[in-house]
Amino acid sequence: MSVRPVRHRASGLVFALAAALAFGGAGVAARPLLDAGMDPLHVTWLRVAGAALVLSPVAVAHWRLPRRRPWLVLAYGVVPMAGVQALYFAAVARIPVGVALLIEFLGPVLVLVWFRVVRRTRVSPAAVVGVVLAVAGLGLLLEVWAGMRLDPVGVGLALGAAAAQAGFFLLSDATGGDADPLAVIAFGALVATVVLAPLARPWALAWGTLADGLPLGGVTVSGWVLAVWLAVVSTAVAYAMGVGAIRRLSPQVAGGVAYLEVVTAIALAWVLLGESLNLVQTAGAVVIVVGAYVTQTAVPSESADAPEVVRAVSPEVEASPEEGGDGVAESEPVPEGR
Repeated sequence: MSVRPVRHRASGLVFALAAALAFGGAGVAARPLLDAGMDPLHVTWLRVAGAALVLSPVAVAHWRLPRRRPWLVLAYGVVPMAGVQALYFAAVARIPVGVALLIEFLGPVLVLVWFRVVRRTRVSPAAVVGVVLAVAGLGLLLEVWAGMRLDPVGVGLALGAAAAQAGFFLLSDATGGDADPLAVIAFGALVATVVLAPLARPWALAWGTLADGLPLGGVTVSGWVLAVWLAVVSTAVAYAMGVGAIRRLSPQVAGGVAYLEVVTAIALAWVLLGESLNLVQTAGAVVIVVGAYVTQTAVPSESADAPEVVRAVSPEVEASPEEGGDGVAESEPVPEGR
């Protein structure tokens, strides 16, 4: 058995905004590496492998977790950390990037469907309205009607990425008090590194590019600095903040607020890369922000309810001292950004 944390809007929004900034900065940090000719899957593998390396002390400290919660660790590594990105990149090889990203960000919608249809729980109208607004705003932001070319296989792969993104919200909320969220992320990154290796073929990675100075926002930055940023900030810290937000806001609400990630990515690209928006795209960004605002109202500012005892993802087990007892880590935990 595990204890579900009390929902709390204020701290949850802080975590959500931090996650949006961390995830949203991934595209900006990756762009110089991609422009230098590095394969997208190589950049993805660097992210998860670097995060696994940085979080290795956490994995060592919680070495019993894979033995106690093997399915949670495996699922977290395969679904949100490796699945989202692998399926997304496979989709963009067949359909336009904007369409693939819009379909992938149907993940929060699938979370609402899961709670309403599978778990038969009431979904807040504010969460539904907020997610619908966010999806509509994303469509405007990406101008998905331009150059539409829908390949059935590509659409299927993008839907797979959406399901994997939904898995991020659901699995993060189900870590429970007997599994330190940061430890789950550490082992998940290790699993993702192994799973993506055959696809990314890191032995063919252009390692020399990392030693080059690459342009970013009018300055020259070492490729290694960008790789470290992707691993530490855009992966390790981003997942940590994302899990913190989900456990404080609930998967349904956090899914709607997560659309701010797209807005922060656009804003950072405008500031650092000089990429600007037209009028329609600006309107889309505003609609996303409105949708995120409406969604977060579904959580009371301070929950007064007692924590609910719920069944964890894996068999019931008491937390061991090595895993932090009954405490849940307050910090550190996967659009293309995940």
